[in-house]
Amino acid sequence: MKRAILVLIAALLAIGAYWAGQRSAHREAQVAPAAAPTPAPERKVLYWHDPMVPQQKFDKPGKSPFMDMQLVPVYADEKLEESGVSVSAQAQQNLGVRLAAAEITELALELRAAGYVQADERGIARVEVRSTGWVEKLHVRSLNDPVHLGQVLAEIYSPEVLAAQEEYLLTRRMAQANAGDAALAQAARRRLELLGMPAQGIARLDSGGAAERRVPLLAPVSGVVSELAVREGAMVQAGAAAFTITDLSTVWVSIEVPEARGAVLRQGVRASATVRTLPGKTFAGRLDYVYPEVNAQTRTMRARIALANPGLALKPGMFADVQLASAARKSLTVPTEAVIQTGTRSVVVVAEDGRFRPAQVRVGAEAQGRSEILGGLKAGEQVVVSGQFLIDSEAGLRGALQRLEAPAQAQAGAPGAAAPHKGTGEVTGVDAAKGRLELHHDPISTLKWPHMTMEFALRDKALAAGLKPGDRIEFELRGEQDKAGDYVIERLRRLP
Repeated sequence: MKRAILVLIAALLAIGAYWAGQRSAHREAQVAPAAAPTPAPERKVLYWHDPMVPQQKFDKPGKSPFMDMQLVPVYADEKLEESGVSVSAQAQQNLGVRLAAAEITELALELRAAGYVQADERGIARVEVRSTGWVEKLHVRSLNDPVHLGQVLAEIYSPEVLAAQEEYLLTRRMAQANAGDAALAQAARRRLELLGMPAQGIARLDSGGAAERRVPLLAPVSGVVSELAVREGAMVQAGAAAFTITDLSTVWVSIEVPEARGAVLRQGVRASATVRTLPGKTFAGRLDYVYPEVNAQTRTMRARIALANPGLALKPGMFADVQLASAARKSLTVPTEAVIQTGTRSVVVVAEDGRFRPAQVRVGAEAQGRSEILGGLKAGEQVVVSGQFLIDSEAGLRGALQRLEAPAQAQAGAPGAAAPHKGTGEVTGVDAAKGRLELHHDPISTLKWPHMTMEFALRDKALAAGLKPGDRIEFELRGEQDKAGDYVIERLRRLP
């Protein structure tokens, strides 16, 4: 009995083992195709590098010894194309790349300038004595006294005018007695007018009055006495300037602007001015005249603005803040910080499907933080706003941007030449005439320089155009010092 039971148990175990083996084989047959994928070919890494210091190569990944960022791999299958260079998304993030579109926007050229108030020269009048005499009565005795049109300024005794009055009275009586003498009376009247006898005085003679000893000098305009050349009792000669009167109801504000911004200076442009002594008050006017010369020392253009002066609030000699605005026009523009000025050309870095290429552009006016693009770019194209100098390093490593360089520059960048150095800093001094720039620069890792202030030479004096102390710039230094021992700035870009 026990033997039969043992045989039955052994048979059941054999059947179970067979069934389990069949199920396991079936399951492995189903899983096997998915468990053996075709291995993807691995990209071969040539080396790792820091995009900020592309000439330094590393044989393994890790953190850059120069910057606080991870090293970027360079693969063997990366090819240089005519369209530019490729930068991975991770590298773009590490480099802080920002993009902006070239857009058609309204460009309103505005210009702010400092000026000073001066008298409108068209409102200046001189009062002269027309015959020799003596000042017997002086009514206006001090400079800057206000006067009005027709006011008596002084009374002059002139023997010549007195004799001319007697002659006129005589010829007038003769004309009344004999009509043939009317021409003599008319000639005598004309002589009185030429000697400066006022019309009111001649009218009194016509009404039967006697000759007057004193001839009044009248103010030809309303204004203030800006020159007083006579005193009571003094003798005056014919043609002497006794008074100068300046009409201040309209004044000029004279301004000087950089030659590069001279396009805004057009006659008739609306202008407004404010002065610190009159806070909250704005004086409106228009650009009256642009002087036809450029100051050779300061490279500035001079213009004047005509302003109405109610209440004579604006006084000659005051300083004024002036704002000029021209009519807005639609233009293709990009952020000003996207433009790299090399001194001889302007370049932007265009982004296309993960690749970057340099584009030479023609730059026009600049306003509201945007630069007008006259050629070299199309609306809608994406340009690099920040990080373009680092992309330039990547491009320089692979040779993409070298096609933009002139033959002389290409020779300077030939194999064996030292790699350029990149940096940022603040302008502390500009000597455009000598082509030198003083900077307080940030640390430059490739030269192992800390924060310091030092002077650099400029490859082209035009690089200093528009720079002033306080501006932040990105710059590129020539790899080696020049014969004078200076580090030379090859390119720079003003930061916002």
